[in-house]
Amino acid sequence: MFQKALEGKYAVPAYNFYNMEQRQGIVLGCVESRSPVILQVSGGARKYANPTQLRYMARSAVQMARDAGAGIPIALHLDHGDSFELAKSCIDSGFSSVMLDGSHHSLDENAGLTKRVVDYAHEREVIVKG
Repeated sequence: MFQKALEGKYAVPAYNFYNMEQRQGIVLGCVESRSPVILQVSGGARKYANPTQLRYMARSAVQMARDAGAGIPIALHLDHGDSFELAKSCIDSGFSSVMLDGSHHSLDENAGLTKRVVDYAHEREVIVKG
């Protein structure tokens, strides 16, 4: 997704969503513009909407785009995850990428936590932003 965007000199939008209606609007807008999209979920949204439900909402977004005649790339991203456990859970449930926000830790603790997430994620071909 990012390689094509670099080569084509365009941006890939990332949108946080909290429910089905928001997700539907995001996907339909991206289908209309033929834009790839990153669907983002915060830790709080994940608790609110339920981890299992979010995973299937993301899968249904892909099918929704296909049904509309646009096979646009759709990624699922954890936005500002704050723990190894949350990042691991998202990775294990199929997220494309995770963002680890360790800013509430000292620099050394933050670096150690980020490395732990990176090691876990990269074994599973998941991208990490720290």
